[in-house]
Amino acid sequence: MIAVTGATGNVGRALVDRLLAAGAPVRALTRDPARAGLPERAEVVAFRPDDPAALFTGATKLFLYAQAVTAPLLAAAREHGVRHAVLLSSGLLRDGADETHPIHVMHATAERHIRDSGLAWTFLRPNAFATNALQYAPQIRAGGDTVRGVYADALSAPIHEDDIAAVAERVLLDDGHEGAVHRLTGPAATSNAGQVAAIGDALGRKLTFEEVDPAEAGPELFPYVQPQMLGRLLETVAQSVGVPPEITGTVADLTGTPPRPFAQWARDHAPDFRP
Repeated sequence: MIAVTGATGNVGRALVDRLLAAGAPVRALTRDPARAGLPERAEVVAFRPDDPAALFTGATKLFLYAQAVTAPLLAAAREHGVRHAVLLSSGLLRDGADETHPIHVMHATAERHIRDSGLAWTFLRPNAFATNALQYAPQIRAGGDTVRGVYADALSAPIHEDDIAAVAERVLLDDGHEGAVHRLTGPAATSNAGQVAAIGDALGRKLTFEEVDPAEAGPELFPYVQPQMLGRLLETVAQSVGVPPEITGTVADLTGTPPRPFAQWARDHAPDFRP
C-alpha cells in the first residue's frame, strides 16, 4: 500500500492516477474526502495526523509534500509500518542557495525531519512548475489579449506536473532510489513572455505580454502566491532574467520518456484559460 498526501493537488492527483493504472494499492490522504473527486479504486482517507492508524496501517511507502511533514507524523508513520518516504521538495535546495528564502527553509526543514526519522527516503527537487503559469488564467479568461506580468525575459525550464508524478511513480514502485536526490526540470528554456505566447497558441489566440514594474505587482498578478512570499518570489524571478536555467535529463533517465515541453502543458491545460 502506498499512502499519498496532497492527493487532490496537481502532482498528487496525477500520481494517484498513475499508481492505480499500474495496479498499485493507493491510500489517498486528503483534507476533505467528500469533495475530493478521487477514483473509486483509491482508498480515500481524511488526512488527520491525530489518527495515524487510519493513515498508515498497511502502508509501506509514503508520498509527502513539505507542508505535511512533521517529526511526530513521520514517527507515527514508521511505527505503523511505513518504510520509505518520498518527498516533493524544491529545486531551490542546491549548492550556493539562499538558505533564508522561505521556500528553501520550508523544504530544507522537511528534508531534515525525514533524514532524522529513520525512514528510507528519496527527495524530488523540481525547479519551476509549469502550473505556475496558471497565475495568468484570470486575465486570459477575462478575454483581453494583453497579459500583464513581471520580467518578460525571465527564463525557466517549466516541468509538467505529470512528469513529476511519473518520476514519483518510478521511485515508489522500483527499487534502488533510497537515499537519492532527483533534480527535475522541463526540457527547454522559455521566457515568461514565451509562456504567454504558447498559451495563446493553445487557445488559438494571439496573446501579448505587457511587462509591469515589479514594484506595482500585487495579488491581482499573483493570485496563488501568499502575500508574505511575494517579495522574495519577485527577487527570485529577477535573478533569472536572461540567465539560462538548469536543465536535467532526470525525467527521461528514470521514466524512459522525455519531459513534455511547455507548449504541451499549455494544450493540456487550455480549458483552464477559457471563460
